[in-house]
Amino acid sequence: MTTETTAPKTAGEPAADAPTGLIGIPPLLGRALATGGAALAVVATFMAWTWTSEFPGDLTVYGYPGGLQVLVLIGGALTTLLGIASYGVKGLRWLVPAGADAALKLAALATFATAWYTVLAISTELGGAVNLEPGGYLVAAATLVSLLGALALPFERPEPDPFDPDETGWERFKHNAVQKRHTLRAAFAAGTPRPARPLPSYAEILIIVAVLAIALVVFTYGIGTEYDELFVGFLIMAGLGFAALNKAGLISRVSQITARHQNITVCGAFIAAACFPFTQTDDQYATLGVYILIFATVALGLNIVVGLAGLLDLGYVAFLGVGAYAAALVSGSPSSPFDVHFPFWAAVLVGAVASLVFGVLIGAPTLRLRGDYLAIVTLGFGEIFRIAANNTDGTSGPDITNGSNGVSSIPDLKILGFDLGIQHDIGGFTIGRFANYFFLMLVITAVVVLVFRRSGDSRIGRAWVAIREDETAALAMGINGFRVKLIAFAVGATLAGLAGTVQAHVTYTVTPEQYLFAGTTPPNSAFLLAAVVLGGMGTIAGPLIGAALLFLIPNKLQFLGDYQLLAFGLALVLLMRFRPEGLIPNRRRQLEFHEEDDAPTVLSKTGA
Repeated sequence: MTTETTAPKTAGEPAADAPTGLIGIPPLLGRALATGGAALAVVATFMAWTWTSEFPGDLTVYGYPGGLQVLVLIGGALTTLLGIASYGVKGLRWLVPAGADAALKLAALATFATAWYTVLAISTELGGAVNLEPGGYLVAAATLVSLLGALALPFERPEPDPFDPDETGWERFKHNAVQKRHTLRAAFAAGTPRPARPLPSYAEILIIVAVLAIALVVFTYGIGTEYDELFVGFLIMAGLGFAALNKAGLISRVSQITARHQNITVCGAFIAAACFPFTQTDDQYATLGVYILIFATVALGLNIVVGLAGLLDLGYVAFLGVGAYAAALVSGSPSSPFDVHFPFWAAVLVGAVASLVFGVLIGAPTLRLRGDYLAIVTLGFGEIFRIAANNTDGTSGPDITNGSNGVSSIPDLKILGFDLGIQHDIGGFTIGRFANYFFLMLVITAVVVLVFRRSGDSRIGRAWVAIREDETAALAMGINGFRVKLIAFAVGATLAGLAGTVQAHVTYTVTPEQYLFAGTTPPNSAFLLAAVVLGGMGTIAGPLIGAALLFLIPNKLQFLGDYQLLAFGLALVLLMRFRPEGLIPNRRRQLEFHEEDDAPTVLSKTGA
């Protein structure tokens, strides 16, 4: 009788039944292919991808990446760093605190998608793949190899080798040491979160500054894309790149740092936003900036109603219209039936108070309803406001709003002698009309953020959250549900009216068609609600980011025509499938949607 023995494995060698990815090559080889292919893609960005400059971005230059090549360069560099970090290199472990494999897959996919989109766009627009130069073929092959290598990485954490009872004490000691090292490396690569090493306060503040600077650069780059192909590539790289950093655990680590320094983060964010107009040479993109701020401010006001109090309001854009009409009628417009010209502060008060009054008048009889019934009533209010503004033209009703023609020729604002309608030179920079209004909206946004933070952390804010979570239980604990909900409705309406006063002066004209329930461009009630859900309900940064994305993307994707809403719908479906809690969720909603996870991806404080 013979005894079969098993040859011991070499130190560091993975188990024979170690899990693999989608393709059957060893994970070690796949990691090498992913890293090497990404590095080769970086090299390819310094080569010409086509022979003619007819393709936007001029991809004919050797040694100087341009256009879409820059995006592929960023993706390739990120994939290379993640690939090196997946080997457990000490100097790069900070890059993947939650593991490297999942992040490496997404980074390789981002680089592959952007590179192949560019190659296919060149071939389609110029008439075939014959228009590609060696750099185009090289980047296509390199990113494909990198993606295939990343797909070879395991989807599950490898199990440790079984214990052999016949081993001697020394062999058992060596086996345990090797197995422990292998398990730590495998767990690190597969996604086991590493405990965060405490950093000094000044280091965390420097990290916040760096993150805000990167965010400003990314936003400025995205808003300043000069042609459609570049913006589509930017969306691919930014979306998948964010997902890769999230899987790596960097987003979670940054969220923890910003939660510990909320005041510094908020102040730094407004300083970074104030720097945006100085990065522009004209008002072309500053125009988008001021509209994004108006849309974001209204979305943040809606977040009080929907995100904190849990009241589904489908007619919220009507409060924006009430504030805009009220300010327009008292600001000296020649088409206004009231021959008055209030100063700025008085027009702002009129718009805010008018929206407050309408919020109370609409909320008082309807807030005893719940759920879908409340949503239907608020939807009806939004439509009633638009129809009433159309009919108060002096023919179908009293002469107030000038009907479908609206209130036009609204004069520019003047604050303490400072005319926002003309250019001004500040520190050698020329600040145009829309940049002036951008700074004004930034101040109003700061006021709205302050109101949101103070009310969310107050007793009334806790009552809103209690009503949102379980209204029956909140009523049983002595909370006056009707009064609490009416306050939320009134505060949200006031903040929307505040933003509407500036919108009236920015657009010069206020018409009923600007305040629809749904349409191809914001602001409308559907986009406002989507911005809150997309960004993250109950937070400050969430609706601001969601509103910026939902305003910028439709504006940049106008070449899609009637397919804009189709793309928007598909994006929302994917978001609800893979990140239902939103881009910047609070801790409560993160745990609600991921109760099965050992640790939440984002641990930001409510309202962060």
